[in-house]
Amino acid sequence: MDHEYLIKPIAYISNDLKTKFGVPRQSGLAKELISKIIFEPEYRIADALRGITDFSHLWLIWGFSEARRESWSPTVRPPRLGGNERVGVFATRSPFRPNSLALSCVKLERIEQDAALGNILVVSGADLMNGTPIYDIKPYLPYADSVPEASGGFAPDGGKTLSVQYAEGSLSALSSEQRTALIELLERDPRPQYHSDPDRVYGMEYGDFEVKFRVDGKVLYLLSVE
Repeated sequence: MDHEYLIKPIAYISNDLKTKFGVPRQSGLAKELISKIIFEPEYRIADALRGITDFSHLWLIWGFSEARRESWSPTVRPPRLGGNERVGVFATRSPFRPNSLALSCVKLERIEQDAALGNILVVSGADLMNGTPIYDIKPYLPYADSVPEASGGFAPDGGKTLSVQYAEGSLSALSSEQRTALIELLERDPRPQYHSDPDRVYGMEYGDFEVKFRVDGKVLYLLSVE
């Protein structure tokens, strides 16, 4: 029986994360990161969002648009395991999967109205880069979607956190909202999990800025924001 069918984006994400480098590894890790969900023209219907503000959080079903491959592998090497150990693809959240789909929980902050773009959902805590396609949106139900006793396998927590040090005034070009979100992103260590060279300088695009930093032990030194 053939159950193949075509799905198309209903919306796209707009935020300051222009490349994959720096994107939070999971949703909810960068709670201060603000994103906007901009609907495609045929879905800019106010009635489609009727009642959505009664829910504090939403599920986003989206696509790994920058990590698609023609083929897939039954096993992958999760960065959390150092990139050396293989586990089953369905036991991971790897983007390299048969249908390249992902699921993220975000907080609904508000709805903004735009004359050209219609109703825009403003959310926080997303782990999607700018331009990522969204295929569906569903409300998060606390009684059904939360499992406090659940085990986290090889990723029991949100990953290592760092202390961020920077010179006074080095973030002056950013808005207050951008500064808070950037520090939160850097605290979660955007480097690949297996990198540990204290002298290596990393570059990360953030909005219209290039952020450069290095990490020594548990301290991230913010070198410049240009």
